[in-house]
Amino acid sequence: QVQLVESGGGSVQTGGSLRIACEISGATSSNYAMAWFRQAPEKEREGVASIANDGSTAYADSVKGRFTISKDNAKNTLYLQMNSLKPEDTAMYYCAADPFRMTAKQALELGNKLFNFWGQGTQVTVSS
Repeated sequence: QVQLVESGGGSVQTGGSLRIACEISGATSSNYAMAWFRQAPEKEREGVASIANDGSTAYADSVKGRFTISKDNAKNTLYLQMNSLKPEDTAMYYCAADPFRMTAKQALELGNKLFNFWGQGTQVTVSS
């Protein structure tokens, strides 16, 4: 049974930083494409950053240059380092994973349909 557990969310002021993590169990993260998605109230879930099976990455335009996705395969953990946070980054952040081979761009843009395993989410709130 593959399980994803996010951690590290919280509240921060504009311009601050947070790092959220997603631990995967029941699977080997090195074999999985993984990604971060977020959903703000009354908005659709959107891809934020992804890392493909081959380690390549992709980012939503709104977070490029501010967020960095990384994966520690020894710890089976996915990370998202978020810098220069803005109020519009406020959302529930979800981790997703799947062994299906996909490009980072596909994971980011089609992940809502491609990923079969999802975490419960961690809340990130950025105040102005």
